[in-house]
Amino acid sequence: MDKENLPTNNLPAPAPLPAPAGESKSMTPEQRKTIIIAVIAGIVLLALIIGGLVFLFTTSLDNVSRIRDVFIIFMALISLLMGFTLVILMVQIARLINLLQNEIKPILDSTNETVSHLRGTTAFLGDNLVEPVIKLNEYMAGFTQLLQVIGLAKKPKKTTTPKPTEGE
Repeated sequence: MDKENLPTNNLPAPAPLPAPAGESKSMTPEQRKTIIIAVIAGIVLLALIIGGLVFLFTTSLDNVSRIRDVFIIFMALISLLMGFTLVILMVQIARLINLLQNEIKPILDSTNETVSHLRGTTAFLGDNLVEPVIKLNEYMAGFTQLLQVIGLAKKPKKTTTPKPTEGE
């Protein structure tokens, strides 16, 4: 066979397979910078903790008790801040519950009422409009068929659709 007579494949090229879990694409410079900064911050934090522990073990007991008192005060301030934050959170939750009960629930109730009215309207139209029209069409088709059998009406001509040409 000639290459000219071979069928052409107009399908799009398949998408490349995802990389296996162990392999990843190279990181962007911003990602590398972020990772480097995080590693340096972790090392500095670890060094500060080790330095603080060495300082506490080598200093006098009087200085350690002062540092302890400062940390106790600091922890008390943090617990006050957390309590204030929890109060704000509880107020926000109360507002959300109020919104759900007083604004969204009535909207849902009116939507359900509207849907039930639409169901009733649809049933009414189906029983009083659509069903009689369908029955009338049934009777007319039967009557037309009866007239065709008796010979008082002509049979309708079958319409044929033109076949597409090979060039289309």
